Amino acid sequence: MFAVVLLMRLPAIGWAYRAIRPPPPKICGSPGGPPITAPRIKLRDGRNLAYKEHGVPAQVAKYKIIFVHGLSACRHSPVLYCVHSAKKKLAGVALLAPIINYWWHGLPPKLSTEAYYKQLPLDQWTVRVVHYIPWLTYLWNTQKWFPALSAVPGNPDIFSPHDLEIMSEKIGTQINKAHVFQQEEFESVHRTLLVGFGNWEFSPIDLENPFPNNEVSVHLWQGDEDKLVDVELQRFIAKKLPWIQYHELPGAGHFFPYAVGMTQVIIKTILFGTKQQNFDAELTEC
Repeated sequence: MFAVVLLMRLPAIGWAYRAIRPPPPKICGSPGGPPITAPRIKLRDGRNLAYKEHGVPAQVAKYKIIFVHGLSACRHSPVLYCVHSAKKKLAGVALLAPIINYWWHGLPPKLSTEAYYKQLPLDQWTVRVVHYIPWLTYLWNTQKWFPALSAVPGNPDIFSPHDLEIMSEKIGTQINKAHVFQQEEFESVHRTLLVGFGNWEFSPIDLENPFPNNEVSVHLWQGDEDKLVDVELQRFIAKKLPWIQYHELPGAGHFFPYAVGMTQVIIKTILFGTKQQNFDAELTEC
């Protein structure tokens, strides 16, 4: 009897195993994968990081800006999230609305819980699955019974009025989805979720100033109407890490770097210590 029951359940077990197991990534240059179309840097763990150069030739550039893009972006994205390097010496760092893990050690439980429940219910569940049941991440985000993560399809409910204005004018024509997802959804999106909301071995809140002599400036930029990254948590982190120069932008959402003139403001602040410009002027120009 037991053997019969087991045989009847084997197909279901096989289906479940295939459903939760993501397909192998289509690595650029590998059999069945997309071709290599960009120069690459080999990382210490064996992975390759593709990049694209913009502006004047690197050999004659006075300043070099490294743009590290986030979710649903690629090397073709034109906005400069800045880690500035001049003559191979780090001169400054800019963090633009960086992701916050609700389970970081040191975050006040009440504040973190309030921020967590500001998310849409479907995003609350997705983040909860990623954190507590990471092996279920692929199935959860690919099943068709209900929507999973709001950010990937671009649910308008998670964007501020300023975000929606910028998206309608710019982002839709600038982000190349074919490049973003060319290594399949799990490798391109789900792994980002696992890194962002998984279990961290440290908490950024415990970080000490890596530049005790203030030879390098670190800046954190955040819009106060950002619906993707909670501004209250960002304020708390900025207060805990006073060596980070915090810039809060009134009326701005998550896509403030795409606003007219904002890239120049951010870069000038890093290079020359320029005081924060009036963001209201930028809003009216978008």
